[in-house]
Parts: sequence; C-alpha cells; structure tokens
Amino acid sequence: MILTDAEILKHIEEGAIKVEPFRRQCLGTNSYDVHLGPVLGLYKDDVLDSKKHNQIEFKQIPEEGIVLQPNEFYLGVTEEYTETHRHVPFLEGKSSVGRLGIDIHATAGKGDVGFCNYWTLEISVKKPVRVYAGMPIGQIIYFEVKGDIQTTYAKKQSAKYNGRTNHPVESMMWKNQF
Repeated sequence: MILTDAEILKHIEEGAIKVEPFRRQCLGTNSYDVHLGPVLGLYKDDVLDSKKHNQIEFKQIPEEGIVLQPNEFYLGVTEEYTETHRHVPFLEGKSSVGRLGIDIHATAGKGDVGFCNYWTLEISVKKPVRVYAGMPIGQIIYFEVKGDIQTTYAKKQSAKYNGRTNHPVESMMWKNQF
C-alpha cells in the first residue's frame, strides 16, 4: 500500500521518515518531490569494469545549468537527504522530467527499509537537455511493508552505500565476490 500525503506527514512527525530539507509544498498526494543536487559525477574511464573500482570525477552544475548529452552517463544526487525506517521508498522520475527525455535511474529506483542517505541518480538523456541544480527531478513514493524486519539496510554488513555523502556515489559492484 502506498502512503498518502497525510500518512507521509504522520510518519515524518513520528520520525519513521525523514527528509532534509523538508518543504511542505513538495509533498504531493502520495509522494514527495526531490530536486537535483549541485554536483554531477562522470566516470573517468571510457570502459567500465564491474570487477574494478571505477573512479568518477565531480563537476559542479553552474548557475546557468549544464547541457547533458545523449550517449553519456551521469551520476547525479538529490538535494534532499532522506531516512526511511519502516517503509520501502521508491524513487521515480517526474513526468515533466521524462517528457524532456531524462531518465533518472537505470535500475536503482527502490530503496530498502533503513536506507539513510542522499539518492544517487543514474542519469541519461535522449536529446541534449539543459539541467539546473535545484530543479525538481523525481519523487519518492513510500510503500508499507508486511511482517517484521530482521535487518534494516543501515545495519546490513553487506550494505555498500551507507556512508552519508551529498555527492554521487559510483558503483561498488567490485566489492561483490563473483
């Protein structure tokens, strides 16, 4: 079941959901709007290796925006820090963003109960498009879970994205054993 605006507010007041900064006008009927943070990450290597720690370089988004190009892959970050202690958060792109040809995630739209961090965005575009820091980029939808939770994401030993950072985080696939 998806939480409504009233339920999201109730869980924020109880501390089960946290959004920093919280802006009431960003609360939708059944979601919370998030915004593009001021930094993009770009991989340094032309060929990425899933067994290697692929390094990224950071680029500040200037006040006049930055034009994203097709056939490039960008890591973005939300302006908002979030915590979700009893619900499953799903990050989806806003329809206005999608209608500009911007995809904000390739596969990682679902968070885990206990995820406490900024969201790294996996951005690709269909056509050249100018984006700006602070623009609405997505929305978080909160789902109720059924049953007891044995281990939240923040307490999982295998969790690779626990370190709080307001910069995009590159793939940590190389930490897996395969």
